[in-house]
Amino acid sequence: MGTLTYGMNVSVDGYIADANGGIEWTGPPDDELHQYWNDREREIAVALYGRRLYDLMSAYWPTADQDPAASPITVDFAQIWREMPKVVFSRTLESVDWNSRLERGDVVEVATRLKAETDGLLEVAGATLAAPLVRAGLGGRVPDRGHTHRGGRRHAVLHGAGQLGEPEPGGDPDVPRRRDADPVRDEAMSTGRILGP
Repeated sequence: MGTLTYGMNVSVDGYIADANGGIEWTGPPDDELHQYWNDREREIAVALYGRRLYDLMSAYWPTADQDPAASPITVDFAQIWREMPKVVFSRTLESVDWNSRLERGDVVEVATRLKAETDGLLEVAGATLAAPLVRAGLGGRVPDRGHTHRGGRRHAVLHGAGQLGEPEPGGDPDVPRRRDADPVRDEAMSTGRILGP
């Protein structure tokens, strides 16, 4: 049985996107950290993507290693990303590429099945995609990642040790989201704080 893992870049004030909704600031700040990510990604048996993050990644990484100015670490990550098996959850995409398959089923059901069928790490890529999986109790581990940058738009809310909550509205419309009230999440979002241990 596989282990579901979730890694996120989050600002020190708890955001996963800047004030304009961009995530460019989350790129590795130096070669040492980028090499860490490369080594970690090499361990992933299957990556689970929501449509928005898949669109961002597939717009750059399939050809990043063809840039003559690309560093060896960038070339390495591009090759890792292309070869990594990916499951993309979307109701709007018509097709996916680069060792990816499209999935239109329920995120929790599909992840449960993949977890049972996979030996190794399954990486959840994207806060909106991770939220229903964590609520269903499928989360295995959350690696330490983070930045000291100040964010400003989409919050990642921690309800307790290692529990990721739902990002605020504006996330991927392809991923089902919780609709009921959540006082802890709502308080954290309204005050701009991240809650945790």
